[in-house]
Amino acid sequence: MESKQTVDPAPIGVEYKKEDYVKLPPDFVSLIFRTKDSRKTLNPEHVRELYAYIMGYIKTKSWFLYRINSMEDHLHLLSDLHPNLALANYMRDMKTSSSNWLKQSGKFPKFQGWAEGYAALTYAWRDKDTIVNYIKKQQEHHKNVTFEEELKSLLVEHGIEVDDSFFP
Repeated sequence: MESKQTVDPAPIGVEYKKEDYVKLPPDFVSLIFRTKDSRKTLNPEHVRELYAYIMGYIKTKSWFLYRINSMEDHLHLLSDLHPNLALANYMRDMKTSSSNWLKQSGKFPKFQGWAEGYAALTYAWRDKDTIVNYIKKQQEHHKNVTFEEELKSLLVEHGIEVDDSFFP
C-alpha cells in the first residue's frame, strides 16, 4: 500500500511582517541632467548651496542621496531607487523645484532653466563605490572629456541608443 504525503497549506489569515522578508540591497540610479542649451550657468562659487537644496528635496521624498557633483553646464547625482515615487515624476519635480530655487537665489543670474530630459542609469549595490568616485571626480574627468562625449559614452555602455537631437 502506497502512503500519501500531505502538505498542510499555510493557515488562513497568517500575517507576514516586513522582517519576515529577505531584504535586498537597493539599486541605485545615476541621474545626469544639463542646463538649458548647455550654458555654463552653475556658478562654482555657489554650487554647494544648490547641492544642499537638492539634498533637502531628495530627503522629503524619502530617497537617499549618495553623491552629487556638477560642472557649470550639468549635474550628476547618485540616489537610491525608492518605490514610493515614479522616477519621471521625481525628476520633473526636482528639476522644477531646483530651477525655481536657482532663479530666486540670486546666485545664479545666468541660469535660465534645465534642458529637457535627463539620463537615468541604474547600477547594482556592488557598483556604488565606483559610481560615487566617478561623480566625485567630475572636474578632473572633464579636463579631457566634454559633457556630450561623456554622456554618449555612458549611454552606449548601458545599451541605450544615442539620440543626437538631445545634444545642441
